[in-house]
Amino acid sequence: MAGGMKTLAKETAIYGVSSILGRFLNWLLTPFWTYVLMNTAQMGVVGNLYSWTALTVVILTYGMETGLFRFANKSDEDPLKVYTTTLISIAFTTFLFILLAILFLNPITTIFGSEAIKPHYVLLLIIILGLDTLSAIPFAFLRYQKRPIRFATIQVLNVVITIAFNLFFFLACPWLAVKFPGAFFWFDIGKGVDYILISNLMASFIRLLLLSPQLRVKYTFDGVLLKKMLVYSLPLLVLGVAGIMNQNLDKMLYPHLSTEVDKMGQLGIYTASFKVAVIMVMFTQAFRYAFEPFIFAKNKESGDNKLAYSQATKYFIIFGLFIFLAVMGYLDIVKYLLEVNYQEGLAIVPIVMAAELFFGIYFNLSLWYKLTDQTRWGAYLSLIGLVVTVLGNILFVPEYGYMACAWTAFFANLVMMVVSYFLGQKNYPIQYDLKSAGFYVVIASFLFAGIMFTHGNIGHAGLRL
Repeated sequence: MAGGMKTLAKETAIYGVSSILGRFLNWLLTPFWTYVLMNTAQMGVVGNLYSWTALTVVILTYGMETGLFRFANKSDEDPLKVYTTTLISIAFTTFLFILLAILFLNPITTIFGSEAIKPHYVLLLIIILGLDTLSAIPFAFLRYQKRPIRFATIQVLNVVITIAFNLFFFLACPWLAVKFPGAFFWFDIGKGVDYILISNLMASFIRLLLLSPQLRVKYTFDGVLLKKMLVYSLPLLVLGVAGIMNQNLDKMLYPHLSTEVDKMGQLGIYTASFKVAVIMVMFTQAFRYAFEPFIFAKNKESGDNKLAYSQATKYFIIFGLFIFLAVMGYLDIVKYLLEVNYQEGLAIVPIVMAAELFFGIYFNLSLWYKLTDQTRWGAYLSLIGLVVTVLGNILFVPEYGYMACAWTAFFANLVMMVVSYFLGQKNYPIQYDLKSAGFYVVIASFLFAGIMFTHGNIGHAGLRL
C-alpha cells in the first residue's frame, strides 16, 4: 500500500505541476483579455464558445479514454491493439463530425443563442475541436504508459504557444500595424475574438504534430474488442456529457435565460470571475490524471486496496480545503488582475470553488461504480446533478443573473457527492475517515468566516443571496 501511495504522489506531482503550470499560464490570459478586448461582451462571446468546446470533446471521445485504461489493464488484452482500435474509432467519428458540422454551419451557429456569435467563429471552433479530439487518445495512452514527463511537456508547450500567439496578436500587431501599415493592413483590433480562436487553432495543430510519434504505430483494428469497449464506455459518455453540462450549462444557457439588456456583457463578467476559481479545477484535474490509472492498476494487481483509496480521498479533501482558504485569503489582491469592469463578479469565487471541491470529492467517490463495472450509475448520478443544474438555471437566472449560476453549481455538485457516497457504501463499501474529514471542514469553515470578516467587502452581498 505504501508503494502505491508513493506512486500516486509522484505521478500526481508531475501531472499536477504541469496541469497547474499550464492552467495558471492559460489563466493569465483571462486578466490579459479583460484589458485588450473591446468590452465585456466580447469576453462573454469567448466564454460562451468555450463552454461548448468542453461538451463537444467529451461527446467526440465518448468515454473511450477511460475505456482505454480499463481494457489496456486487462491481462487478456493487448494494450497496443486496444490503443489502435480506439484511435481508429475516434479518428473516423471525428472526421465525420467535422464534415457534418461544416455542412450545417449556419443552423449550428443559431444554437449559441446570440447574434454576437458569428458563423466563422463556429467554423474555427469546429476545427479546434477536431484537433483536440484527435489528440485525446494519444494523451490517454501516454498516461497508461506512465510517461508523465512527455505528457506534461507537450501540454505545457501547448499553453505557451497559445500565449505566444495571443501576445503577438494583441501586443505586437498593434505596434507593427502603426510602424508597417502596408504589411499589417489586415489587422483589426476590434477582432479580438477572432485572434483568440486563431491562437487556439495554431496551438492545437502544433500539439497534434508533437504527438505524431504516438501515431506512428502498427495499427490493428478489432471490431469485437471495440464493441466490448463501447458497452463499457458509452455509459461514461452520458456521465461525461452530464458532468460537463453541470459545469458549463450556465454559460451555454445564459444568453437564452438572462433578462439583462447586456446579456453577453454580464456573461463576460461571470466568465472572467469564474476563471479566478479555476485553481480548484487545476487541482482536481491533476489529481484525476494520476488517480484513475492508479485505481485500475491497483485493482489489477491485488483486486482490492480500499484503504489506499480512502487515504487518497482524505488527502484530497485536506489539500482542497487548503487551496480554497489560500485563494480566499488573497482574493483582495487577486481582484486587481481583472479590469475594474469585471470585478463585481468576484462574489461568485467562494461559491464556485466550494462547488468544484464537491465535484472533486464526488470524482474520488465514483471509483465504486468503475471498479465494479457498473458505469451506468455514473450516468444516473450525473443526470441527477444535471436536473438540479437545469432547474436551478431556468428558475433563477432570469431574476438573479449569474449569481444563480454559481449557487446552482454549488447545490448540484453537493447533491451528486452525497448521493454517490451512500450508493457507494451499499455497493462497494469503503471505510472513509469521515470524522477527520468533518473536523477539517469545520476548521476550514471557521477560518473562512474569519477571512470574510476581515475582507468583508469581497463578495459580501453575493454570499447573502
